[in-house]
Amino acid sequence: MEILGYLASILIGVSLGMIGSGGSILTVPVLVYLMGINPLLATTSSLFIVGIASLVGGFRSYSKQQVDFKAVIEFGIPSILSIFVTRHYLLPALPETIVTIGSIVVSKSMFLMVVFAILMLAASISMIRGRNDHINEKLSETDRHNKVLPLVLLGLFIGVVTGLLGAGGGFLIIPALILFLKLPMKTAVGTSLMIVGINSLFGFLFSLKQFEYNWTVILIFTGISIAGIFIGSKLADKISGPSLKKGFGWFVLVMGIYIIIKEVFIK
Repeated sequence: MEILGYLASILIGVSLGMIGSGGSILTVPVLVYLMGINPLLATTSSLFIVGIASLVGGFRSYSKQQVDFKAVIEFGIPSILSIFVTRHYLLPALPETIVTIGSIVVSKSMFLMVVFAILMLAASISMIRGRNDHINEKLSETDRHNKVLPLVLLGLFIGVVTGLLGAGGGFLIIPALILFLKLPMKTAVGTSLMIVGINSLFGFLFSLKQFEYNWTVILIFTGISIAGIFIGSKLADKISGPSLKKGFGWFVLVMGIYIIIKEVFIK
């Protein structure tokens, strides 16, 4: 199963390189089900893996002038504050047993995985339905200023998602960058990678002393994912963006359904 896990880590990087999201949506299930890592530890390990891989992709996009640093700041600062509060106060406050329904005991680990699966389903539907990725007209400074508050609020929400589930939130960030700021798709992807990278690494640093990490697994995963980003970036130039997103969306949908079935009905 470990070999399958390492092979799957290529897909993590390919996903980030091609569409700027989906890395953590794959990382957590792979770490839990193929590598046998506890869900809480998996969400934290995912932050390091996705953080480093995303930053590599983000700087690669920056070299092509495909990163909007103003958007990185507008998203990043509220997200980092939200991640800190979530990792230090919200996550530790969750009891080991969330609720008992008849014979079903909903543990913290089960709760996190089911919530993560629901997030996967929402992300997959968004990818399958598609977005207006072709929009690329520029906003005036006044119009952009009016969009700051929605971006800050979304940044706070993404921080909670990142802190609680170890998900970077690229599938939420990219549509927001396109719809609110009218960024071209490639610039939205590069900007998303930078935001996800920064958020994820801060989330990991906030939890660094809370766990004992399997650094061998983490570093191998990270290295393979980085290689996958370069592969994904090359493929992105040859494959239609909408087709790619839709295909990946169906894959994520199946994964989300599998996690819910495994956590709720098979355990």
